[in-house]
Amino acid sequence: MNGRGNLVALGTIAHREVIRILRIWGQTLMPPAITMTLYFIIFGTLIGRRIGEMHGFSYMQYITPGLVMMSIITNSYGNMTSSFFGAKFGRYIEEMLVSPMPPWVILCGYLSGAMLRGLTVGTLVLGISLLFTHLQMHHIAITLLTAILTSIVFALAGFINAVFARKFDDIAIIPTFVLTPLTYLGGVFYSVDMLPSPWRQISHANPILYMVSAFREGMLGAGDITLLPSFAVMLGFVAILGATCIMLLRRGVGMRN
Repeated sequence: MNGRGNLVALGTIAHREVIRILRIWGQTLMPPAITMTLYFIIFGTLIGRRIGEMHGFSYMQYITPGLVMMSIITNSYGNMTSSFFGAKFGRYIEEMLVSPMPPWVILCGYLSGAMLRGLTVGTLVLGISLLFTHLQMHHIAITLLTAILTSIVFALAGFINAVFARKFDDIAIIPTFVLTPLTYLGGVFYSVDMLPSPWRQISHANPILYMVSAFREGMLGAGDITLLPSFAVMLGFVAILGATCIMLLRRGVGMRN
């Protein structure tokens, strides 16, 4: 399959994913936006008044980057698992596997949809936050790059979950028992410097901490971890998870049943 054919195939899959997200926008975009609004009201407004400032910022300002990242993570992951598992369930993924499309085209097509939903919801949450507080972007390039890399990482992780899932319940296990705890313990609502030993050191094994810290550094200039290790972790996960996804597609693991 030549380059032009690959682009047509990629555009077709991406277009279908975009239409899917927009067609059911009441399920894909509105619920996370409403949920994050409640977080802002409860944690930012009510609890934030008692906490006061954190690292020179109001508590509302401090948690905003974490809540934006939480929305990007959960929606990128959730869109990929539901969309690709739906393709498996409908058995039309088999038609893609026997077509001349290379595995990277299939993966990138689904990845584009997951990133679109994750970044769109993240943008909505950021817009909602401006109703509650004011923000001055510290470094927009770092902020955008972190958001994109994080969306890619969790979209790829969601792809692996969808590959091995055998029923709809299987795509809810990882988000419930792994993703949610790691997100809440990733510095969304607090600074890791507040934790006593050994919990501070243990927290550094959580990859979400590096992503939230880099995003907060980009928005506020107040990350818990320096940027170099944060981007090293994100790029490392992109490389490892991306290679794993391509291998699974090439071998047809969990798809040729």
